[in-house]
Amino acid sequence: MRLRTPLALLGAALLVLVGPPLLSTGSGSDTGTQIPGLRFMVPNTPGGGYDITARTAAKNAEDAGLTTDIEVFNLPGAGGTVGLTRLVGEHGNGRLAMSMGLGVVGAVHTNRSPKTLADTTPIARLTEEQDIVVVGKNSPYKTIQDLLAAWKKDPGKLPVGGGSSPGGPDHLAPMLMAQAAGIAPSSVNYIPFDGGGELLASILGDKVAFGVSGVGEYLDQIRSGELRLLAVTGPERVPGLDAPTLREAGLDTDFTNWRGIVAPPGLSDAERDKLVGLVRKLHGSPQWRESLKKNGWNDAFLPGEEFGAFLDEQDRRVGSVLKELGL
Repeated sequence: MRLRTPLALLGAALLVLVGPPLLSTGSGSDTGTQIPGLRFMVPNTPGGGYDITARTAAKNAEDAGLTTDIEVFNLPGAGGTVGLTRLVGEHGNGRLAMSMGLGVVGAVHTNRSPKTLADTTPIARLTEEQDIVVVGKNSPYKTIQDLLAAWKKDPGKLPVGGGSSPGGPDHLAPMLMAQAAGIAPSSVNYIPFDGGGELLASILGDKVAFGVSGVGEYLDQIRSGELRLLAVTGPERVPGLDAPTLREAGLDTDFTNWRGIVAPPGLSDAERDKLVGLVRKLHGSPQWRESLKKNGWNDAFLPGEEFGAFLDEQDRRVGSVLKELGL
């Protein structure tokens, strides 16, 4: 997450899922990355960022010959904390991992979850990506300036949808936008959805005035013309997309999201190292590099204990930001 506001919210570049490097000359058995029966939990609905990242990482790992038959399954609920509780309950299970990101960090705070990311085994931070501000093709808002003008007049009448619960990236981004535009965050009519898949239907059905989600989730709909892209939330424009940054639109803020992988607590050193090693080799594979480019993800690989320290920092930062925004 990257936060910059006039209220001196410190910027935090946060990232999305990345996986381990592949040796093109060896198989998973050669490199010690085979984990028979590996399951990859997605703590939200199909079609969202965690889901796309998990399924991409699993396919890339298999195509790279690092391991075989990874099962990806969805366990949505409460902004990812249902999945988190399940993961923590699988103490010592070295054949289970969970796709996650900033949204789970925020959901732990807003849902007052008894289980936190400090209870998990950190495997790796993988990627970073910008959020995007989008509307349906029939929306009256042609530009970000059009949207901001209407939003300022009556914030409560323009519902904004996001694919994360309060405290998650798709919630924090429009709150920071509102603050920078002179709109009280408490007046924003935010409607949470459990992942980008559910949000998309509401944007296309004009159930929300605009939506905020990860850039990689809606590229196909933007390119097909089903969605109109108004702005990107990061510090720079996204190559290949014709949309200004929030700063170019006159808002003194920017924001980025991240994703990563955690595992249950209680793993042996060998089990933890095998999972970290698998992701490390995925991260270096040509398959993963191509997926980064295709999905507009930035490489933000941070393995093991380094990722654990990052999670601790993010937990403190999100709590501070929510308090400062009065949320």
